[in-house]
Parts: sequence; structure tokens; C-alpha cells
Amino acid sequence: MTQATESIRKDAVSLPFFGVPRILPYVKKYRKTLLAMLICGLIGTGMDIAVPLFQRYALDHFIAKGTLDTLPLFIAIYIFCIVFSSGATFIACKGAMTTEVSVNRDLRAAAFNHLQTLSFSYFNQNSVGWIHSRVMSDTSRIGGLVSWTFMDCVWHTSYLIGAVAVMLVVNTRLALMVITILPLIVVLYSLFQKKLIHANRQIRELNSRITGDFNEAITGAKTIKTLTIEERMEKDFVADTEEYRSTSVRAARLRGAFAVTMHLASSMALAIVLWQGGFIAASEVGTFSMFMTYAQGMMEPVRWIVDAISDVITTQVNIERLTRLLGTKSDVTDTPEVIEKYGDSFNPKKENWEPIRGDIEFEDVTFRYPDGDENVLEHFSLKIPFGSNIAIVGETGAGKSTLVNLVCRFFEPTEGRVLIDGKDARDRSQLWLHSAIGYVLQTPHLFSGTIRENLLYGNPNATEEEIDRALKLVSADQVVAKMDKGIDTDVGEGGDLLSTGEKQLISFARAILADPRILVLDEATASVDTLTEQKIQSAIDEVIKGRTSLVIAHRLSTVKNADLILVVKDGKIVEQGNHKELMAARGPYYRLYTRQYEDEVTSDILK
Repeated sequence: MTQATESIRKDAVSLPFFGVPRILPYVKKYRKTLLAMLICGLIGTGMDIAVPLFQRYALDHFIAKGTLDTLPLFIAIYIFCIVFSSGATFIACKGAMTTEVSVNRDLRAAAFNHLQTLSFSYFNQNSVGWIHSRVMSDTSRIGGLVSWTFMDCVWHTSYLIGAVAVMLVVNTRLALMVITILPLIVVLYSLFQKKLIHANRQIRELNSRITGDFNEAITGAKTIKTLTIEERMEKDFVADTEEYRSTSVRAARLRGAFAVTMHLASSMALAIVLWQGGFIAASEVGTFSMFMTYAQGMMEPVRWIVDAISDVITTQVNIERLTRLLGTKSDVTDTPEVIEKYGDSFNPKKENWEPIRGDIEFEDVTFRYPDGDENVLEHFSLKIPFGSNIAIVGETGAGKSTLVNLVCRFFEPTEGRVLIDGKDARDRSQLWLHSAIGYVLQTPHLFSGTIRENLLYGNPNATEEEIDRALKLVSADQVVAKMDKGIDTDVGEGGDLLSTGEKQLISFARAILADPRILVLDEATASVDTLTEQKIQSAIDEVIKGRTSLVIAHRLSTVKNADLILVVKDGKIVEQGNHKELMAARGPYYRLYTRQYEDEVTSDILK
């Protein structure tokens, strides 16, 4: 079952207008603007309602009676109403534009910030396109709903009510016939609601899938070309867009049937009104003209109600999707007590942060991944004193990152505790821990900007001397020296203007610049050449002094000097000890090491 289909299936059982209460706080802060929009909208509509009354007075007084005695006053009042109405409409439109962009900004900021609090499992389960659609597309639809749809509702609904009220005063019988339109709208709404909701959910989910296709095509352009799978990517994209087209056509037909049915009902009712109103034309020309104008003017509000109901149903899907994102709970959270003392990621209370030394302890830890059924660790205990160099080795896909993920608190233990400096990591804030960790990934990532800006992410207050030292320590100064603008060279989106090895060196320097108490190297030398690896390895021996280091390594020759080596196989630790002890045991580590050594010797001979 595809992600889109699964999401649609879950949404199908949603309650009507699910999620709306979660949106209200983002709207309430603009209640003064909305109130001004409401008042100005009512004023503008009031002037529109008054126009047929002016028309009635002119026909009955100036034409029927043949007198112009009040014409100057009539013109003055009429001009005043037009100017007053124009001013009120301007204020209402300005308020709608302001509210739209402001609500969009607030919702996107809330979604963006919330995404940064979620654990890795959320991003593993949801594609970039799927998330991007919620943060950008859904918020845009919601912003339009609370601004322009709100104003249209004020204008059209108040006109409809005002026109009916005036007609009730003038001719109750005709007015009551107009009101018969409303029950028809309610009945048709209930008949079409579920089908329209389901169709629009499908469209929004398919749109997310297409956005994901775009993202994969852009980020994976190099891989696509090297694998020569352009045709396959095109077929997948065409299939998704064709499904989107056919689904949109079905939805359009459904909306069309809904609109036609509503228009037919309203037109028939208004035709009866005009037919009955013809009997008063002979005696009251002005009144008949007024009824004609209201009858014609009411067609647009009725049409708007038809479209608005469908739009509101569509936007309900956007609200559900966004609020589901905002309501997603992270697998790793701080308790209210911890937040109260230490703050959160966006409002840290650093004055309460205890200094981190770097002692790590696994205390009877059992762990399985949130979407897994099997324990990866079972009753695992290990003390890592400050300053230790721990290496984690194993074959590709063996699960070497599990221990690091627990130390960094990217995941929580299923049972047991991970202690930092003798305290349960859950008794401190995530930011407190992360601020003391330097992490160098196997696949390096640089942010858009210059080399200097990327380095300063590690330490915003770093001096030029500290930057130069960090660069030289990992031989990244040679990368900078080759650049036209030196350290102020732009790295491109994701660092794509640099080679993978160059990005790795810069990311390594960035981690060192942060001066972390705990250093994590996730196969940090896997993307560099042999000469650069030797330089980095020499730097590592210097860098890890005075820190606790966790080194995930593929090349076992780089971890021979580690204080403790953990051997991982099938997600479990099967052996531990230092290099000498493990080689003497002739177990899994011995076999890994000798096989890798033989492969390297064979490779050297064949060169």
C-alpha cells in the first residue's frame, strides 16, 4: 500500500472539521484585524444593499411623481455612500492581505520549528515532498481561508441576509420564497460532502507524491544520469501525474455536478420570485425594480456559497494534514520538569546547564527501534570513562550506529538508562546534551553559504585564529587555499560546489571548532582519499585528547589504538575488547581484520 493510499484510508475516518481548534490560536492573534475586516465588510455590503433602495426612491419619487426637489441631497448622500463604501472595502482588502501572509508565516514557522523537534524516525517514514507539501501548500490554503474566504463570506452572506431582510419588510411573501433556497443548499451539502472530501484528499496526497518525484529527480540527478534511468523516472513521473489528472477530472466532475445542481435549484426559486413579483410592477415600479435588482444580485452570493462550500471542504483536508503534522509527537521528548529548568531547543536556559565532562554509561539497556519487533540491544551495560576512545566496527548494515544514536539521544532506550556524567540523559534537555557533541557524518552536509558561514555553525563566536587552527588540524586549509575567494567561497546548495572529500574536511573542521566534550566520527574518513585519510587520522589522535570519542569505522586499520572496540553483527554487539585482545580471540573481529588486510594487500599487488 502506498503512503498516499494509506494516508487517504486513515483520513476517511476523520471527524468533520478535525484539526480546526488547533488552527484557532494562529488566527486569534489577528482578531483585531479580523474584527476591522468584519466591520468594514459589513459597511461595504450595507452600501451595496442600499443601492436598490436609492434606485427605488429615484423611480418612485423623481420619475413617478415628476419632481426633482430632493435631487441635490440625493446625489450628495449617494456619493457619500460610494466613497464610504470604497474606503471600507479598501481597509477590508488590506486586512485580508495582511492576515493571509501573516497566518501563512506563523503556520510555516510553527511547522518548521516543530519538524526540528521530531526524532529521526519521522523523517525516515515520510518523504521530503510529503513534508514540503504540508509546510508550504497546506499553509497557503489555510491562510487564504481565514482571510479572503472569510471576507467573501462576510460580503456575500451579509448581502444575502440584508437583501432578504429588506424584502421581508417590503413584501414578506416574496422574501419567504427566497429563503426556500437555503434548505436546498443544506440538503445538497450533506449529499456531496463526503464524496468531495474524499476526492480532495486524494488530490492533495497525489500532489505530495508528485512533489516528492521532483525532489528525487533534483537531488538524485547525478545518480539518475550515471544509472541511465531517465526513462524509468519519466515513466514513474508520468504515471503519478496521469493519476493526478484522472483524479482531478473526477473531482472536477463531482464539483461540477454539485454546482449545476445548486445553481438549478437557486435559479428555479428565483424564477418563481420574479414571476410573482411581476404582479406588483404595475402599481409600484420602484419596488419591482428593487426586487429585480436584489434577485439578480443574490445570484452571485448563491454561486459563491456553492463554490465556498467546496473550497472549505478542500481546505479542511489541508487543515487536517497540517494539524496532524503539528500534533505528531517525537519519539524523544523532554519532560515538562526538564523544560522548566533547562528550556527547550528554541528557548534554552543555559544558566541552569551543568558543565558536561563526558562520562558515558549504558546501564542495563534494552533497545528496539520504534517500528521494529526485535530487540537490537538486550540488557547491555558498559562504562565509558571520560577521555576514552571507543571504536564500533562491523560489516556494512550491521547496525553500528545504534549505540551512537542512544548516546546522542536520537532514540530513547526501550528499557534501562543511558547516563551522562552519572545522570540519566532524560533528566537533562536534549539541547544540553547536543551542545556537547561534535558529529561528523559519513555523508557530509554543508549549508548553503560560504565556508566561513558553515564553520561558524560549529561556534558562532570563533576567532580567526581558532578557525585557522581547526582547518589546519584536518588539512582543510589546503581546500580553502585552492578556492578563488578562500574561506569566503560559496559552497552551493548542500555543498555541491565542493567534492565529497572537501565537504568532509570542512564538516570535520566545523565539528572540531565547536570544541565538543563528546566526539562522534561516523566513518568520517570513508569519503576521502588515502593520503587525506592519513592526515585526518593523525589529526584524530590529537583531537580526541581530552574528549570522549566514539568512532564508527569501516577501515579497521584506523581503530587499532582504540581503548575499546565493539564488534557489531546483525544489530547486536557480539564481541568487545582492545585490538590485541580481539586478535588473540580469533573471533569475528579477527576474521574482519584479516579479510580486510588481505583485500588491501591484493589491491596493492594488482596496482
